[in-house]
Amino acid sequence: MSGGIDSTVAAVMLHEEGYEVIGITMKTWDYASSGGSTKETGCCSLDSINDARQIAVEVGFPHFIIDIREEFGDYVIDDFVSEYMAGRTPNPCVLCNTHIKWEALLKRADAMDCEFIATGHYARVRPENGRYIVYKGIDDHKDQSYVLWGLSQSCLSRSKFPMGGFHKHDIKQIAIDKGYHALARKSESYEICFVPDNDYRGFLKRKVDDLEAKVAGGLFVDREGNVLGRHKGYPFYTVGQRKGLGMAFGKPMFVTGIDPAENRVELGELDDLSKDAMWVDKINYVKYDRIPEALPAVTKIRYKDPGTLSHIFSEGDQFRVEFEAPVQAIAPGQSAVFYENDDVVAGGIIQAGFNQTTN
Repeated sequence: MSGGIDSTVAAVMLHEEGYEVIGITMKTWDYASSGGSTKETGCCSLDSINDARQIAVEVGFPHFIIDIREEFGDYVIDDFVSEYMAGRTPNPCVLCNTHIKWEALLKRADAMDCEFIATGHYARVRPENGRYIVYKGIDDHKDQSYVLWGLSQSCLSRSKFPMGGFHKHDIKQIAIDKGYHALARKSESYEICFVPDNDYRGFLKRKVDDLEAKVAGGLFVDREGNVLGRHKGYPFYTVGQRKGLGMAFGKPMFVTGIDPAENRVELGELDDLSKDAMWVDKINYVKYDRIPEALPAVTKIRYKDPGTLSHIFSEGDQFRVEFEAPVQAIAPGQSAVFYENDDVVAGGIIQAGFNQTTN
């Protein structure tokens, strides 16, 4: 229970359905230690924890706070920093779901003799052919199946997603009908929980000693290697970025590549961002235990990506993904998630995008 409307309504609904519910709020991050410039917000704030506890007390089920800051910091924060320092763009929410939240929650579930865990994610899960399949929630605008691709079969077998069968407006109405008016008015946060001021560059500067001095003065170059100017340091850029380059080029220019070894940031025009294929590794299989050859699937390369029809080829421990139409801004480090209709087939981490004619 994060203190937000979705996990709160999920808990209340399960309680009313007759489940013996225990509310858990996970303290993942101490915002004061991040040195941010704005007020603490989101699921780790004291207000959010108190909101979750108050509802649990009112409804009549127990509520506990568990502290996972140490394991969260060791895994999620360290990976976030190291990925940017490697010139990639990480997705910490996926990593947290895959390796921290579910594992931490299941440990507590076992200790409390609970059979299932439930969350407020807008997604669904079903058993089929001996496997547990994540599939999209009915609300296309809120569907969160993308961030759940990394969950293991054992985790999915014990997961419930009560929100998956509802639209967001339905959940807000349920909250209002139950008298939780303040909860229904609560704004949603789309920020990274440990960067609540949404300034990841400032966060990196605070986490890496003398970062600015180490990476300052690198070069902007075009794809032929011609020098276009100097940048502030490669970790402060991501593939697809247009704004915030700090220079005027007389035409729109985008980050098309990052070379951390040489502290170089490659720039190009919009067409230079288009790729018709990519490599994906760190695969987690969801719908099948292996991928059928040349599997047709819709591939999403970021959370709000509508997806592109593609064909997937398994090559060792990697996927080669060939798109039927070029896609733009394939960012190494981001998640690629593959769908058959509404079903998550598999997911992985983008290694590199390329064009098949030049690879």
